[in-house]
Amino acid sequence: MSRSTVQELAHGLIALILALFLLGVSSGLGILKGIVDLWATLLFIPEYPAVILRESYLTWRDKSSDLEKLNFEVKRLRNENAILRRELSGYKVAPDIINIIKNSNVRMARVSLRAPMSWWDEIRLDRGSHDGISGGMPVFHNGYLTGRITTVSQMTSWAELITSPSFMIPAVIEETRELGVIVGDGSGSVLLKYIPAGRGTIPGMKVSTAMIGEQLAPGLPIGTIAGEYENTHDGYITYRVNPGANMSRFYTVDF
Repeated sequence: MSRSTVQELAHGLIALILALFLLGVSSGLGILKGIVDLWATLLFIPEYPAVILRESYLTWRDKSSDLEKLNFEVKRLRNENAILRRELSGYKVAPDIINIIKNSNVRMARVSLRAPMSWWDEIRLDRGSHDGISGGMPVFHNGYLTGRITTVSQMTSWAELITSPSFMIPAVIEETRELGVIVGDGSGSVLLKYIPAGRGTIPGMKVSTAMIGEQLAPGLPIGTIAGEYENTHDGYITYRVNPGANMSRFYTVDF
């Protein structure tokens, strides 16, 4: 009998003995359970840190998700209250804005970058084309126009602020229907230009967007007139506007 044949017989005999052993204990799974439990106990010690880390992550994820939902609901209710206050005070709110704020799909973005050298000009947001953001979309804070999207990538976007000197949009005084142009001064102020002189008492009147395009709808609230900024003596006066949004300090915006 060759050596290879002996090895094959030996392997077969070992397999047979093992099969008989498993067959014998299959009726009493208590032994197998004991072995499994012992092995699990031995593995518990090296696995424990990983288990704790996993459980901590899952707990943090659930709490973070609940907190985000709560913040979303608070912001939605705050914006609805802002709409009601403006409507009660006679402020004409654009239907598009009412639909956006009252819709359950209100989108919020966090400000991921606001560089000191361009503090009043632009901000970077943590939402992009992947989230449905597109160029030209208006950006709001507390229900007031804060800026508009200028550059969009898949995961981030940039918005130009109304305090930027390059931000120029037609605007209207709600009470008189006078048309002007909103422009920032690059230092935190918002100005309303090209309002004809001799219009009487204007400070405190409300300013909103005029018809300028499909994405930036008319009637978007901007703020109120603070007072006269400059008389150019050519028949027009420039007024300073108090934005409804807190332009100096905000961390999130709405779309």
